[in-house]
Formats: sequence, C-alpha cells, structure tokens
Amino acid sequence: MGNLHYLLYPLARRKGCRLYVADMKLRVGEATFYYPDLTAVCAPPPENPFYEEAACLVVEVLSPATEGVDRREKLWRYLSLPSLKGYLLMSARERRVELYRKEGDILHQMAEEGEVPLPCLEGSLPLAEVYAGVELEGQEA
Repeated sequence: MGNLHYLLYPLARRKGCRLYVADMKLRVGEATFYYPDLTAVCAPPPENPFYEEAACLVVEVLSPATEGVDRREKLWRYLSLPSLKGYLLMSARERRVELYRKEGDILHQMAEEGEVPLPCLEGSLPLAEVYAGVELEGQEA
C-alpha cells in the first residue's frame, strides 16, 4: 500500500484532491460505511468530518479473507456512488490489477504489466512501480 500511496499522492495533490489510506470512512448507503484501502476525493470537503461521500477513486487490495466482499458487495456499492469514476482491485498474490470504470457503461480492464489509466486523477499507475519490492503471497519480491 505504501508504493501505491507514494505514486498517487502527487497526482491527487496536483488536482487538489484528498487521498486517504484506510483511515477515512466512505459512506455508500444510508447506514452503510466502509474503510477502503485507499480513497481519492476530488470534491469539496464534506459537511460531516467523520466520513466522505464523494470518492472518485477507490482502491481495495484483495486478500483471501476479503476478496469475495470486495468483488461483489463493495463493487456494486462503490459503483453506485455518483462521484465514482473508478474502482481498482489489486491482487496480493500476483502482479495484477483490475479497474472498473464508470464512463457510460461499466468497463472492466485487467492488467498484469504496463500502466493502468487512473480516472479522476488524470494520470496512470505503472504496475512495475506499484509492485516494486512487494512480497506477493507465496512468492519472493
């Protein structure tokens, strides 16, 4: 998660966005909140200082314990947010990310190398740098 924050922070700052790493609740329903692994918000500060409601990019790191919820329940809840432009799922077992974008219809994009475009932050995510020095589950870095 450190590499991801390091790579996204300059993009978020350049756009005037806030970037949170697992420390801010995101409201996705009347009484439903999650703590995403990483959240980018490019909207004005919320009225309630205890949670955000207008995320434009949400990132979850997949683990065996959370993958099912991240792929089903959270996917549809996050994509229901009017402000959301992208939902990024990052594998902890292999070098692979999946991006769900909201541009008209939902677009699913998977990448194992190269760069992944980041909706709302107007940049891209180089996978070699995201996974640099990261020990994947069951593998050495």
